[in-house]
Amino acid sequence: MSREHELGHFGERVAAKWLRLQGWNVLWQRFKNGHRDIDIIARKANTIAFVEVKTRSDLSFGDPITAVGYYKLEQLWRSASVWVIRHGPPGVEYRVDVICVLVRDKHVKIRHVENAHTFNRSR
Repeated sequence: MSREHELGHFGERVAAKWLRLQGWNVLWQRFKNGHRDIDIIARKANTIAFVEVKTRSDLSFGDPITAVGYYKLEQLWRSASVWVIRHGPPGVEYRVDVICVLVRDKHVKIRHVENAHTFNRSR
């Protein structure tokens, strides 16, 4: 596994732990839909968040949030829609969030961007 993949997996583990500490119940990690995936699916009260995790070890390529543009959000929404159809409970809000993880030496900084893309589904 490459260093980038190892860093990405580490960031996903950090994000899942952070979500749990914030009161979220992690329902799924690495949901696959064809060639697309959702890093984390978590629930808190009546909200289910489909979470994209972006991890960086420095800012030479910019803030991690800049790696999640319109196309990526659209792909996340498509995969999230598949999950909702298969597993989604009615009467909850569904949204796409982004968690940015910056790892420098032994320091980790986390930023949770809520409602990067919101949609509702009723049954």
